[in-house]
Amino acid sequence: MSIRRRNNNGTSPSTAFGQTVMDSEYRIILNVGGVRHETYKHTLKKIPATRLSRLTTNLANYDPVLNEYFFDRHPGVFAQILNYYRTGKLHYPLDVCGPLFEEELKYWGLDSNECEPCCWMTLSGTRDTQDVLKTLDELDIEVDQTEGPELYKRFGWEDDYHNDSLSAWQKIKPRIWRLFDEPNSSRSAQFIAAISVFFLITAIIVFCLKTHPGLRIPELAPFGNFSRNHRSTSSRIHPAQINIDKANSRPHPTFMYIETICNIWFTIEILARFSSCPSRFEYLRAPVNIIDIVATLTFYIDLLSSMFGATADLEFFSIIRIMRLFKLTHHNSGLKILMHTFRASAKELMLLVFFLVLGVVVFASLVYYAERVESNEDNQFVSIPIGLWWAIVTMTTIGYGDITPHTYLGRLIGSICALAGVLTIALPVPVIVSNFAMFYSHTQARSKMPKKRRGVLSMDQVAQHVKHAPVRNSNGPTQRKNMENTPLVSNNHTPPHTLI
Repeated sequence: MSIRRRNNNGTSPSTAFGQTVMDSEYRIILNVGGVRHETYKHTLKKIPATRLSRLTTNLANYDPVLNEYFFDRHPGVFAQILNYYRTGKLHYPLDVCGPLFEEELKYWGLDSNECEPCCWMTLSGTRDTQDVLKTLDELDIEVDQTEGPELYKRFGWEDDYHNDSLSAWQKIKPRIWRLFDEPNSSRSAQFIAAISVFFLITAIIVFCLKTHPGLRIPELAPFGNFSRNHRSTSSRIHPAQINIDKANSRPHPTFMYIETICNIWFTIEILARFSSCPSRFEYLRAPVNIIDIVATLTFYIDLLSSMFGATADLEFFSIIRIMRLFKLTHHNSGLKILMHTFRASAKELMLLVFFLVLGVVVFASLVYYAERVESNEDNQFVSIPIGLWWAIVTMTTIGYGDITPHTYLGRLIGSICALAGVLTIALPVPVIVSNFAMFYSHTQARSKMPKKRRGVLSMDQVAQHVKHAPVRNSNGPTQRKNMENTPLVSNNHTPPHTLI
């Protein structure tokens, strides 16, 4: 009579051994960046159309000796990816940069949008950071220190630089462009930038001072002629009176001389930048350059028109010269960041305008009818358009006091209008402040980064380098060996060595 031994769970040792063998057939070993992971094959089939769901032994990264698949990828991110196959939930690792995480997901054939809601804020924050860095690259705040082929590549003269066939103008043009377009590129560029800012501020001051009544010359408008009246007993001559018309006055001629000197410098600056810029189309597309050109042209038009008698209509167009203040953004990175902060906060500003217009229309209508309900002899709200002016002044907390409600109901509506205006304007302010702080902090961090970094070869460059690498032969002389047909596993069944 034979007695079979059984395990604690009631199975025989042979059955347990068979189950272990069958279980090992369904398991798979993944070596990712030197860290071995082991899981079941059917686990990798849970997410089809991905890199891990299509693993076969015919792949080049399969090692038949160690019976594992090797991937030279980030092991920390892969732990979360393998957990995604097991649980169906993708979590963001906090110790990994966002772009690296998304790059790893793209390699394994996964979508980063499948991240769980608890980690979505972290992932979206890294994407916002990438957008900010991209915007800062477009702002061109940092000084471009490229020299040699990189500098001439921007002008399309890279081949001429390598062939040593640059003309005299091709050598001078990048220097002129840097002098006038990059204020911090050299001491000479800083000196020219200081001169430009001096003439800019002087032109703005002159534009404002020449409108002061005390600095204008009134026009003399005589009426009558010097004539001899009939002789009186005293036989005196009575001259005709001369009227001074203060309404028609002209600025002092000194202002015109100062403006002429300033605009001569602006003209030289425009011609130098336009003739030396890498792309004239991009130069004419910049709003600051358009304002500079138009403001300078209006001065010459005003100068020519003054020779033939300037009119008030022509003088009105000279107001565009005040727009030259935007040229200061070219010399100050803070102003440039502020302008792009408003651009980044366009949605919040449009929402502010929408709610402000909505409140203005509603409260203007309410106060118009509220002032008509009670008897009010001093009713100033004769129409809803006048109520619109009162509502926008009240909601923006200015309160000129030229129009005020006099009834109890009108004053109640005015109080609610003022409170609603404070709340409406205060809502988007934190968003704008946070955007400016984010742009400014990233700009300060980028300014402390090293300008030049060590280059990293791509896979194609590494393959080409290995292909032509010298190999020492045992016979003595150094020969070049073709490495393209080197197998992943050698004939003696030893794992391949990594070529550095």
